Amino acid sequence: MAYYSKEKLAAMGFKRLGENVKISDKASIYNCDQIEIGNNSRIDDFCVVSGAVNIGAFCHITPMCLIAGGLPGITFDDFSTLAYGVKVFAQSDDYSGESMANSLVPREYKNEIFKAVTIGRHVIVGAGAIIFPGVHVAVGCSVGSMALLNKSTQPWGVYVGNPARRIKERKKNLLELERKFLEEIKNDSF
Repeated sequence: MAYYSKEKLAAMGFKRLGENVKISDKASIYNCDQIEIGNNSRIDDFCVVSGAVNIGAFCHITPMCLIAGGLPGITFDDFSTLAYGVKVFAQSDDYSGESMANSLVPREYKNEIFKAVTIGRHVIVGAGAIIFPGVHVAVGCSVGSMALLNKSTQPWGVYVGNPARRIKERKKNLLELERKFLEEIKNDSF
């Protein structure tokens, strides 16, 4: 995987760009002036990122993900991860037939849905999952592969299915590991 150089990333005009950010040169990044990326985060091959997007520190967006922040925006808190092919939407057309749908149709003929999305700290979203506008994935949640999240979650749950439902609690052992990791990188100047 080839990444953009530090100079190329700086020239792209991001709203904010942290240190040690890696973005594949095969990713498609639109609206850089609306995108913020924290330290040590990475966006892999064949991802599409557009609109208002705020990515925290140590976030990983793996290959083939779609992050459509649109106007309301999508926020990724620190240590969040999207597995292969995840799609996250902060806006959507109205599919009911009461209005027209299509990005080529003027806004006055459409009834678009615009709602911000939040992906909490230590959230991991499994391959092929889809997250709808207005969903807040709470801290520590794990979302199974191919899940459809159309409602917000409660902290530290494991969610699976279509539509996604909570099936059990997620362990919090990773919080002690996070503490150790952050202490280590603080001492080692990661």
